[in-house]
Amino acid sequence: MIGDIERLVHSYLDWLREKTVLKQIDDWVQITTPHLDRHNDALQIYAGKVDGGYRLTDDSYTLEDLATAGCLLDTPKRKQLLQMTLNGFGVQRVGDALEVRATESNFAAKKHDLIQAMLAVNDLFYLAAPTVESIFYEDVMKWLDQIEVRYSPNIRFVGKSGYEHAVDFVIPKSVTQPERFVETVTRPSKQTAQNVVFKLNDIREARQFENRMYVFLNDQYQEPVSPDVMDAFRSYELRPVLWAEREQVRQELAA
Repeated sequence: MIGDIERLVHSYLDWLREKTVLKQIDDWVQITTPHLDRHNDALQIYAGKVDGGYRLTDDSYTLEDLATAGCLLDTPKRKQLLQMTLNGFGVQRVGDALEVRATESNFAAKKHDLIQAMLAVNDLFYLAAPTVESIFYEDVMKWLDQIEVRYSPNIRFVGKSGYEHAVDFVIPKSVTQPERFVETVTRPSKQTAQNVVFKLNDIREARQFENRMYVFLNDQYQEPVSPDVMDAFRSYELRPVLWAEREQVRQELAA
């Protein structure tokens, strides 16, 4: 099993390298990544030298795209959510740009953080839908509180690949249950499944203790979650949990 996962992790890293394209634009290098936004467009970031290190930015694309689509992050709750999302990846907001500063030694990790922050902030688009009355992350947190689960929110771990990942909720081991990780996915898709599979498997391979991984999938305001997405998680021994079926894992999480 470990050998299989190690091979898959290496294949993912090879895919990242092969599908990343660089282009010089004046004093900046445009980095086109294989990660897709909700338009199925490849995410692009820009790298430039500054103060003996590097500045990585999305050049305001993420927030301006949300604003163009009618998703204005102008209410206190949405501003708080944006800041919480950025803090989880160590990313700063400078005007409307999302930015990080990097050195030679942590360039890859900071690039990874910026891309993951762009994907997470891009997901806030779905707050613009009139039927969305609450944020899925908050729904899951409220439910965990209701069933008296002891957890730590937004915890960062270094995976076997060396990348650092933020996990939505971590539940410590108990007498009857191992350590449990809970990740939330607002818009289940092939792309989000791929990102979550890599993240949780990367963390799992770096942990010394037995653990169990749960992925809560929002099925409240959209078409049924694709069976392919569900199977993708199960193939890697991750437990997909539809929000409508959350009571099925109550005992496992509360124990």
